[in-house]
Amino acid sequence: MTELLAADTAMGAVTLRVADLDAMTKYYRDAVALRVLGAAGDTVTLGRGTTPVIILEHAPELRHASPKDAGLFHTAILFETEEALAAAVYSVAQKHPNTFTGSSDHLVSKAFYFTDPEGNGVELYWDRERSAWSWVHGRLEMGTLYLDPNEFLQQNLTEQAVAEPVIGRAVVGHVHLQVGDTESAKEFYVNRLGFEQTIEMPGSALFVSAGGYHHHMAMNTWNSRGAGLRLPSLGLARVDIAVPSLDDVGALKERMGHFGIPTRDDGQTVSFDDPWANVIRVATAAGRVW
Repeated sequence: MTELLAADTAMGAVTLRVADLDAMTKYYRDAVALRVLGAAGDTVTLGRGTTPVIILEHAPELRHASPKDAGLFHTAILFETEEALAAAVYSVAQKHPNTFTGSSDHLVSKAFYFTDPEGNGVELYWDRERSAWSWVHGRLEMGTLYLDPNEFLQQNLTEQAVAEPVIGRAVVGHVHLQVGDTESAKEFYVNRLGFEQTIEMPGSALFVSAGGYHHHMAMNTWNSRGAGLRLPSLGLARVDIAVPSLDDVGALKERMGHFGIPTRDDGQTVSFDDPWANVIRVATAAGRVW
């Protein structure tokens, strides 16, 4: 039986390689309403409180990947309340009105989708209480229902939120990848890494999680069916996964070794590549407050 990731596993920051560090910093700071937590050399870290959400690495020598390549589909930022989500959505809509790509009620969550200035997908969302989620035969029921963004803002946006959009906490709730095929994704992320499958659309998409969450990661082939190994490019540099303890980090290193997957270990974190050369780094959840 596959060894599972700890139930309180969560996502850490997503690292992006960017061509224009200033413009991308302004987008995630001023529009998405994150705070700059640190800036050193060619790297800027943004988040809320002490929790990093997005790490930007300046790499102007690289080019954009093809939309058909494996890589990032979107980074999904989870907000604590509907008011906080409304504040961020309104902020992006005001400062970058042409980046909105859609919105949906997924039954477990309410989500709004955008594209950042360099083409990286961004989801801003809020979760319903888990008691409102529906599971049928071990599979979670999710949907894609119409969500009117103007009605959502009318119901949840406050004057305080307009004046100060940084409300409450925000974390990376899940990360959605483009991959070449879902069978290899399932073998790697479920059978080897230790996530549990929550939803599968055979040949199309796979949703996986730890501890009964709707999904911490997803993989789809909607644009990238048949994609092979990624080449160095702008966009996704690394996905971080946060586990409870160093024992969990060590156990995962051993498990990857058992499957013959090369790892990189600095004593605090372990990193490895998925089948498309997406870099996954696992560390303890220090600094994550939600």
